Amino acid sequence: MRLGSWASYQSGSRPWVGTLAPAYVTVRCAVSASFDPIERKMLDAGLPPVAVDTFRHYWELLQDGTTGLVPETEIEPVASLPSLADLGDHAAAGRAALAATVVVKLNGGLGTSMGMTRAKSLLPVKGDRCFLDIVAEQVLARRSEAGVRLPLVLMNSFRTRDGSLAQLARHRGLGADLPADFLQHKVPRIRVSDGAAIEWPDDPDAEWCPPGHGDLYTALVTSGMLDRMLEGGYRYAFVSNADNLGAVLDPNLLGWFADEGAPFLMEVAERTEADRKGGHLARRPDGGLLLRESAQCPAADQAAFQDLTRHRYFNTNSVWLDLVALDRVLEEREHVLGLPMIRNEKHVVPGDDATPRVHQLETAMGAAIAVFEGATAVCVPRSRFAPVKTTDDLLVVRSDAYALSPDAEMVSAVALEDLPVVDLDKQWFGLVQDFDARFPHGPPSLRACRHLRVRGDVHFGRGVVVEGDVEVAAKGDARHDVPDGAVLRG
Repeated sequence: MRLGSWASYQSGSRPWVGTLAPAYVTVRCAVSASFDPIERKMLDAGLPPVAVDTFRHYWELLQDGTTGLVPETEIEPVASLPSLADLGDHAAAGRAALAATVVVKLNGGLGTSMGMTRAKSLLPVKGDRCFLDIVAEQVLARRSEAGVRLPLVLMNSFRTRDGSLAQLARHRGLGADLPADFLQHKVPRIRVSDGAAIEWPDDPDAEWCPPGHGDLYTALVTSGMLDRMLEGGYRYAFVSNADNLGAVLDPNLLGWFADEGAPFLMEVAERTEADRKGGHLARRPDGGLLLRESAQCPAADQAAFQDLTRHRYFNTNSVWLDLVALDRVLEEREHVLGLPMIRNEKHVVPGDDATPRVHQLETAMGAAIAVFEGATAVCVPRSRFAPVKTTDDLLVVRSDAYALSPDAEMVSAVALEDLPVVDLDKQWFGLVQDFDARFPHGPPSLRACRHLRVRGDVHFGRGVVVEGDVEVAAKGDARHDVPDGAVLRG
């Protein structure tokens, strides 16, 4: 078992003293025989030993009673952070570091919440250009501007790999001296009743779950990608979600990161009402930083978790890594980084309470801020955080409220604080196919819109303009058509 300062902190012993934080103390003990079937299941599924060892670490924490919860009494708020605008001029360092930098996009999501069965990054967002098209254009533009190799590497899942690589192959000259992708792992779902891996012959896929984007670090090792990066002379990696088109490589921020010599940098932004449930940054008792996700907050502390004046900064899930430092820490910990555990409890068949309850053990990529001594964070503007999680977000990004610059950067056509807030009826617009059917001619103009609320089966015609605060509602289940050229004002 690996018991370190963070793992011990979660389980109650809290050894946040002296030079122990944030380094781990590694303690070896006999592995319970009950993990043996889980190990066989994972190896039979083709998972590498490092992935098995990593999952063993979290399974043992679960058996020891670790909940992964981080109570409010054990953390302090982060009072202030440096902002991107105040970092100063690091352009020269950024230009030098670009030649040793890799862009990594997390691309394992299927967009199942929007009814998709393929990579969400293949969803069109501007005309016929999907997320991956725009990401590829951003990288190619940065390469051309700086005259560097700058590889684009995806962390795919088995379900997103083929379609995503086929899409990237359409962009001539995108290939580099690194493989185009590496694969994240899958892990068994664990029965709450006895700690065993669930067996579900009716749907064998239901026996597995993704381990969260914290699997990035394990997958970099098992795929050989980290070794390939280091052997190729790469020192830095900029990692972000494929669906966040605001997360473009900023050379000045890269230069600051290189000049600071930090091993890990997290981009955070000021929390708003829309971010109450998102993971926030906090300080450990020893002064270091940590990330607390909503699933790690005890129920009694939810009010403090959602207090925007207390916990000011949320994680945008964009991070910068010093690959040499990452390699060193992984070697020290025998490739088990030991990120804080997130324990999610669900039914094996979602929505069917008669099926067994299972634990899904996950980790967050940003939680590595608690692992690296000297890790830091920078507050970035909201323009660097434009993910698409729902069809509400999709409508805003597709609309004229956003435009693409010549170098494929997503630029808001209005002030950030004036971007429209969209609230679509989930029954009629929640799935992409239903959404597209109700906007057959594309999105309405939202440049002058502050708030759009739609309820019922509403279909929008061509060239519709929305201004101010607007609500459109159909009567009952009857279809309502907004005519071509209509101007909707509050």
